[in-house]
Amino acid sequence: MPVRADRPVGTITRGTTAPNRLRRCDRWLVATQGWRLRRPVEPPTVVDLGYGAAPVTAVELRDRIRTVRPDARVVGIEIDPARVAAAQEVAGDGLSFVRGGFEVPVPGRVTVVRAFNVLRQYDEAQVSGAWRRLQDRLTTDGLIIDGTCNEIGRVMTWVALDAAGPVSLSLSLRLRDLATPAVVAERLPKALIHRNVPSERIHAFLQALDHAWAKAGPHASYGARQRFVTAAATLRGDGWPLLDRPARWRLGELTVAWDAVAPR
Repeated sequence: MPVRADRPVGTITRGTTAPNRLRRCDRWLVATQGWRLRRPVEPPTVVDLGYGAAPVTAVELRDRIRTVRPDARVVGIEIDPARVAAAQEVAGDGLSFVRGGFEVPVPGRVTVVRAFNVLRQYDEAQVSGAWRRLQDRLTTDGLIIDGTCNEIGRVMTWVALDAAGPVSLSLSLRLRDLATPAVVAERLPKALIHRNVPSERIHAFLQALDHAWAKAGPHASYGARQRFVTAAATLRGDGWPLLDRPARWRLGELTVAWDAVAPR
């Protein structure tokens, strides 16, 4: 049985959620980090931390990761006991819900912790401590995803961290009707959103992305997807350490090494 947390670490979030809101991140997790789920001999545990007022994102996460690891277990964690109680009606078949916070009150260590739109509601100074608590709960190959998105999941960013620290920043955008990729500035993770000023690396990266998008304007006649791919190739050619390839770019997604955007 899951370990009960007498005093959950954290505060209750607003709880906003919606079907498919986190689809873009789940797609990235399955496609690029699936090896972390396949490697353990025992069924891996995946946590949806702060899933919100309804458990829909936890249900979707369970269904998506099971395409790469059918025996994976998903645990939804919420501080609000009413949300945990309401979620029990969809529990079962590898999905459970417990009350808790950043202490992650589940047995053993976890392979993935996905925490979306949680830390954005905290102070920036609290981020590093929350990250350390979550890192302490990871398996050797474990991963934390600390992300932020808009209400319908068409603009999102996330930091990926392993047990040693932050690894990368990913951006994912719905390309149809996209005016400029710099719109992600409004949805940066808490660790970066206040750092989007001229003296910081993340500001330089977003400026370079915006410039590359503008430069790729002539490719718009071939569609927004081709324009975004061209912009990403320009970024890489200019020396930005992108960690993914055109197959991801065509989805409106970019992943850059954390050191290139980390706060100074």
